[in-house]
Amino acid sequence: MDKSVESTIKQIKKIAIVGPESTGKSTMATLLAKYYLVPWVPEYARYYCEELTEPCTLQDETNMFHGQYALEQSVLAMTETDFIICDTTFLTVKIWSDAFFGETPQIVLNALKKNPYDFYVLLDIDLPWQDDPLRDFPNQREHFMEVWHKELKALGANYKVVSGVGEERFKNAVEAIDEFLLATV
Repeated sequence: MDKSVESTIKQIKKIAIVGPESTGKSTMATLLAKYYLVPWVPEYARYYCEELTEPCTLQDETNMFHGQYALEQSVLAMTETDFIICDTTFLTVKIWSDAFFGETPQIVLNALKKNPYDFYVLLDIDLPWQDDPLRDFPNQREHFMEVWHKELKALGANYKVVSGVGEERFKNAVEAIDEFLLATV
């Protein structure tokens, strides 16, 4: 990659919307991108898993990492904004790989160190569970919320938990992002 393009990409902040299943991440990421008039990176794993005809494998997790990374890099390369919104991160691949397979592909672990996100909005589990064929753990939301906290702390991540329902949840996310952006000026 051209060094001038690479240095431009590094200046763009990445704000990640993360959390356990059924916490409204995709909806929130879309709303925030519209509100701030910035690009957003969709969750590649959703598209990938919709096409699976066999149970997910560790190789599928690696493939989802590559897809998410490629989407993120293409959005970063094309944007002229100061930040982007990411609907999930590589950390999601780690959490699911650990949960399903007891290990994480090394390429994902390496990427977590080399591709940090500037701020994480960790969505709370205070929303009612929404059934979806791609969701697996309706009774383990508290466990996965703890996992998210543990993993974000292990990365030394800058994050804030956002709670609330409907407009209140969105307002709380905007406040968290505005605080982060103000602190980085």
